[in-house]
Amino acid sequence: MTDPTEPAPPRPRHVCPVWVGHLLASPVRRLFENPTAILGPYVTPGSIVVDVGCAMGFHSLELARLVGDRGRVVSVDIQQKMLDGLRKRARRKGLDHRIETRLCSENELGLDDLAGRAELVTVFNVVHETPDRKRFLAECAEAVRTGGRLLLSEPQHHVSERDFDLEVAAVLDLGLSLEPAPVIRRRLTRLFRRAGV
Repeated sequence: MTDPTEPAPPRPRHVCPVWVGHLLASPVRRLFENPTAILGPYVTPGSIVVDVGCAMGFHSLELARLVGDRGRVVSVDIQQKMLDGLRKRARRKGLDHRIETRLCSENELGLDDLAGRAELVTVFNVVHETPDRKRFLAECAEAVRTGGRLLLSEPQHHVSERDFDLEVAAVLDLGLSLEPAPVIRRRLTRLFRRAGV
């Protein structure tokens, strides 16, 4: 039997095709994954939120509504076309002034300036696509402020429970603790909090 605390071997690089980004941004998705219900309890107006692997902004747009005019959503993706689609959607909804898009690389998210500042970091459906899971999750966790949260969610049909347990263990090793997570249909989901006030 494999020890779930053992590091997983490097994964082959996989990136979600841009055409799938259009499907992921579909309003029909709200019927079974309502971003307001899922994210609303963890976001306050005026806060900084990071949406890692944002694609075309299914969660980013709702986060922009939740943070209000004084808040900021930093949306990060590895594909410029995904970010362009998000910007276009944000402009149409009048939310572009609340969203900052960032193109990341395979080896770096580019969040150094946000270390310890984010009230919430969301990581939906993306860790399984990264070649170095531990490094990726460490960068995400580094952005979480004291008392802030990291929401990790993976699709059940793509990620085994064993692999998800390894992702969870990697976050726990970074000093964050588990909290009750929102239930998201067909998703493996955990919520973590950085201890403090």
